[in-house]
Amino acid sequence: MNLLNLNQADLSNIRLIASDVDGTLTQNGKFVPNFIDTLLDLQSSGIKVFLVTGRSAGWVSALVNYLPVTAAIAENGGLYLQPDGKQDLLSDIPDLTEHRLLLENAFCQIKNRFSNLKISSDNQFRITDWTFDVGDLAADEISAIAGQCHEMSLGFTYSTVQCHLKLAHQDKAIGLTKILGRYFPEFNQYQVLTVGDSPNDEAMFDPDKFPLSVGVANILHYQDKMTHLPKYVTQASEFLGFAELAKLLLQQI
Repeated sequence: MNLLNLNQADLSNIRLIASDVDGTLTQNGKFVPNFIDTLLDLQSSGIKVFLVTGRSAGWVSALVNYLPVTAAIAENGGLYLQPDGKQDLLSDIPDLTEHRLLLENAFCQIKNRFSNLKISSDNQFRITDWTFDVGDLAADEISAIAGQCHEMSLGFTYSTVQCHLKLAHQDKAIGLTKILGRYFPEFNQYQVLTVGDSPNDEAMFDPDKFPLSVGVANILHYQDKMTHLPKYVTQASEFLGFAELAKLLLQQI
């Protein structure tokens, strides 16, 4: 599949950006000096920004309160958080304690086969999923873990930093669609732009759900491992790619 250069995009109707965080809004794992200014420029122009991340509810509840963003979706579609403290559980989980125990047991079974796996530092702040570091896992190992999760009727995805065990029907696109319909019905799918950099953003690149999507250039590392790719790709990687996108959006308003 050929990805279109971002300069070919007409984004003049975009009113909401749903963006991944790690590897998309960060540069080498950190927020850089012009990050806040970029978010403020988008906010001032009337473009809402959502964080849609695999990071934990604990981490994201802090981000959504400190950053100039409208809202956030954490744990790959598991939870919705607003700056005013409002939270919605997006996954169908009757008993959260029992669910976390199920995920922990699943992780233990996987670790029996891959003994070098390390639980992620933010796992203790999670509600709907279970994470371990992607580390130096090879592609065939990730594929084997995904297959083991499927056998246990669980979902699996991974990013540049983490692997996620979750419900089979929990992903960023499902969570984002629920929130748009529930709280932002004024936006149609051609006014929403999804942005990401890795396989756990793939659901947001499905053109049947979100026809306008952008991958920062580091998405190219995964293009042979994904069914859905973004419509457009930036020239720069990570936050520099997002800044490139923001500049184009502000020019087209």
